Amino acid sequence: MNPFVVCATRSMRNYASNVIEYLSKYLSFSKMANQINGLDLLNTDIFADNEMEVFVNSSIRGKDVILFSSSARNKEGIYVEQAKIELYHAVDALIRSQANRILIFEPFISCSRSDRTTRRSSVGLWVHLKTLSCLGARHIITFQLHSDKSKTMLDPAVCAIDDIPALMLLKKHLCDNYIKTKENLEQDVKNNWAFCSVDAGGEKLARVFANSFGAQLVVAHKQRDYSKRNTVESINILSAEPVEGKSLWIVDDMIDTACSIDTLIRALAPFKPKEINVISVHAVFSPPAVSRLESLVKEGLLNKLIVTDTVCCSVYEQNIPGLEIVQSAELASQIIKAIINHESMSKLMQPFNASAYLELK
Repeated sequence: MNPFVVCATRSMRNYASNVIEYLSKYLSFSKMANQINGLDLLNTDIFADNEMEVFVNSSIRGKDVILFSSSARNKEGIYVEQAKIELYHAVDALIRSQANRILIFEPFISCSRSDRTTRRSSVGLWVHLKTLSCLGARHIITFQLHSDKSKTMLDPAVCAIDDIPALMLLKKHLCDNYIKTKENLEQDVKNNWAFCSVDAGGEKLARVFANSFGAQLVVAHKQRDYSKRNTVESINILSAEPVEGKSLWIVDDMIDTACSIDTLIRALAPFKPKEINVISVHAVFSPPAVSRLESLVKEGLLNKLIVTDTVCCSVYEQNIPGLEIVQSAELASQIIKAIINHESMSKLMQPFNASAYLELK
């Protein structure tokens, strides 16, 4: 194991603190546990003209550095542009401090949807990943990228990228809090639950959930007007069985403005399901998402909304009744433990089987 330190830019210090706490439990020898905490390693100075510099406060020569960062909404209120520039400066400062290897851990890459190369526009994700790799990052880790093709934007000989499926966290949450026993899975879930995609492109995600729990799959086919941003023209519901009286779970990788969710829920309501729930990894919640979701709850159309903490959304728990936030810091610590010990991460990427999980419990 090479000496390593875990640090963070300002937007992710709280998250990194939780990861370090879990890592300290995994590491059996206190000396290494004391070495991993680098929350005071980086200082960011903002000048009068809004330019910045990042300083490394202690020696990291020869160490591996795991740097947590995010350009999404955060408790510090740092905007996207400044958060990104701070990350780039931090990587440069760490390289100049003779770090052995820099691993960037972005639980949610905010520009991940900017991955299309067919239009006359910049490709935000490519710009971001290319900048990090050119600055000296050698490994990028994230949760649930928007598309598999995104991983091909980097040359693995220069910079590796690991996309960890955070859907496992949501599936375990359903098992722990709603299903609880294998008997309930067999008798209730398989007969009375259905998982619905938010659009045809999201069918793969919904199918993964349906297969994990042995439940019905519903596919929503969405029509968009691509001349307008964040708009949906119409939705058609495709299902082999009726959804009347069933508990519906809409599955998506992220919720941005909640336009698709709002339109889909209103399209599903006439089919008279028992309840409609939404489960998603990244709670981006760009305006007017919160007001839309709040309205759906007040109208009795939305029952539960389950998301992870890859984007800070705890401030909205009062606004959105039924919002449940699943923590991801423990999974992040398991990923780091596997990397620093040169262990396989395949066990973190295996398909989730609800029956086997509940049987083990």
